[in-house]
Amino acid sequence: MSASAVPISQDRFAEAIADLPIGNLHAKAAELRNSVAHLVHSNEQLQPFADDGDRECADAIKENQRVMARMVVRIDLLKKEVEKRGLPWGDDEPALVNGKSEGPTEQASTSMEIQVSTSPDTPPNRRLRSDTELAQRLQEQIDEDMHNDDGVHL
Repeated sequence: MSASAVPISQDRFAEAIADLPIGNLHAKAAELRNSVAHLVHSNEQLQPFADDGDRECADAIKENQRVMARMVVRIDLLKKEVEKRGLPWGDDEPALVNGKSEGPTEQASTSMEIQVSTSPDTPPNRRLRSDTELAQRLQEQIDEDMHNDDGVHL
């Protein structure tokens, strides 16, 4: 996204999806879940460089977290729109990356939070969370990052 482009507000997104067919709402949610999964993967790849002091990688991770938070909010808006129409959302849908199941599926949810370990020897801890929980956690991380002006934390 260019520096001058601003994503549409949550209210405008909710207004835009109000007249879409149910299939389009589910397709958009799948697209957003796929994008979140790719951003998580990107952050996993950037983390070692950020840990080594690469400021651009650290900034990219923070930007990806902000983008993921917006996407999770949009998934939640899609869910609310489907439920408002009296239809089930299907919280048992697994998180997908390019149509393939990603991570544990025995507790599949509409989205997945991945916490990246700071130790290079420890694999990422994967735990499934609801869209609302994920949005809250990402917002907490963003708020925490905004209040910590003392550099990159390793």
